[in-house]
Amino acid sequence: MRLFLKDRLGLDISPEKSQIVNLRKRESEFLGFTIRADIKGKKRVARTGIKASKKRKMKEEAKKLIQRIRTSPSAMNALLFNSFVLGIHQYFKRATKVNLEFSRLAYDLGAFIYNHLRPVGKYGHPANPPPTYKKMYVNRFKTFQIAGVYLFPLADVKTVNAFGFTPKMTPFTEEGRNIIHKKLRSDIQSEIGLLMKSTLPNRSIEYMDNRISRYSMKMGKCEITGVELPATDVHCHHYVPISLGGNDRFDNLRILHRGIHKLIHSTNKKTIDGLIQGFQLTGDMINKVNRFRRKCELETI
Repeated sequence: MRLFLKDRLGLDISPEKSQIVNLRKRESEFLGFTIRADIKGKKRVARTGIKASKKRKMKEEAKKLIQRIRTSPSAMNALLFNSFVLGIHQYFKRATKVNLEFSRLAYDLGAFIYNHLRPVGKYGHPANPPPTYKKMYVNRFKTFQIAGVYLFPLADVKTVNAFGFTPKMTPFTEEGRNIIHKKLRSDIQSEIGLLMKSTLPNRSIEYMDNRISRYSMKMGKCEITGVELPATDVHCHHYVPISLGGNDRFDNLRILHRGIHKLIHSTNKKTIDGLIQGFQLTGDMINKVNRFRRKCELETI
């Protein structure tokens, strides 16, 4: 379905319904958003919110996740809830009324969340939240702490400006690639959301939380190559291995590309040479790899 907003007439043409909607008189719906041409001063502006059916679905999904936490108050279930909250915030934050919409959603779910999580969690303002929480949310909202993980507050979201497309943003010029690069890395919340969904049953709560915090602090970049990593390529390395007395603390974790992680632990010369060539590692990068390998008590390359 395509949407056209006629600035002067305030019309929305919907091919599926084969009708013209006067946005001055009533709102239209598009991809989960509502849109209406409201008066502001001497002009009309687009006022956008969240579709009613979408809000009902979000409420139902939130309840399912809360009930899942109540049944099994684990860090993984808390991270799944956080991934859900981050995802809907990320999608709808361009709505002009997003703050009001989510404040109402949080109010409607407030009693349900409190009654279900009070027996299994600690409620209050985050005392010392991890870097990821501080990066994306503020401490003025009370929330539950479940198995050491603070739940992201539903009401804490602000609208952002949705900028139009610029012809300069193209992968075929250096300037265009720089614009794309800047837009991609200005917000890595979607990749953090994917990391939260990953299942690592043998890892501690501390490891899971600090892995996300480390990725956020490093802006999603490999700490050896500097390459920007999607969630699918992220490996989290213990600088001092657990077997040699290391731990899951934040300062002992490193965000690496999975291939670089393999290189650090590999003892096969053919594999090592192939990875060095494949990643086109510089001398400084190889020195960093060797520093990691020495901590693992492995020979340098």
